[in-house]
Amino acid sequence: MDDHAARIKALIAHQPAGPDAGTGTAGFLQRLCAAATRTLGVSGVGVTLMAEDGVRGLATASDPATERLEEVQFVLGEGPCIDAFEARRPVLMPDLTDRALSRWPVYTPTIHDSGVRAVFAFPLQVGASRLGVLDLFRTTPGPLTAAQLAQALVFADVAVGTLLDGQERAGPGAAADGLDEAMDSRAELFQAQGMVMVQLGVPLAEALARLRAYAYAESLPLAEVARDVVARQLRFDRDHA
Repeated sequence: MDDHAARIKALIAHQPAGPDAGTGTAGFLQRLCAAATRTLGVSGVGVTLMAEDGVRGLATASDPATERLEEVQFVLGEGPCIDAFEARRPVLMPDLTDRALSRWPVYTPTIHDSGVRAVFAFPLQVGASRLGVLDLFRTTPGPLTAAQLAQALVFADVAVGTLLDGQERAGPGAAADGLDEAMDSRAELFQAQGMVMVQLGVPLAEALARLRAYAYAESLPLAEVARDVVARQLRFDRDHA
């Protein structure tokens, strides 16, 4: 596995950075997604950080279209990424047909309309600690080959090592280099949930559901909706419930 990881890291190191690539850990993860897309023959790859309570922190992807696909799962509150994180094991959906529709009744038609026909999600974890998920999207149906599956697991391992190394360099209580925005987005979402909870007089879980529903209806990223709530540019009250 070490030899495989070394080869994957070499591929990532030689992967050109995209125009919107971040720096430090975030930039490396973006290049990892781009390298995985080319190596695995898929249409796009994304890495999402998640907290133990399932709240999304950041999506880093091979391209803007794939980043939007990552966002869809968290706006809708369902999808392979969320299931892989909760189950602590890969969720492989080689064909988004009736089986996927029964499992994710809202996510499946939405992602299908975007041209995606297969999704493969790999949890990023070490021991009991869960860090996030690596997602592969493909526009053609069919399972991963044994070689592709093995390579995807190596990419996931490299992503875990990258996150842990970045956190170690940052030190206790600090965000890994380049990931400050992720931590800010997570804190902003928590704050927005609390504000909507007070405005509507509903439990915290329902406040998050209202935020997701609004984001879905308006075709907006969940983080953008949370930002508007915190900035008091958007208010949820009983007149708009």
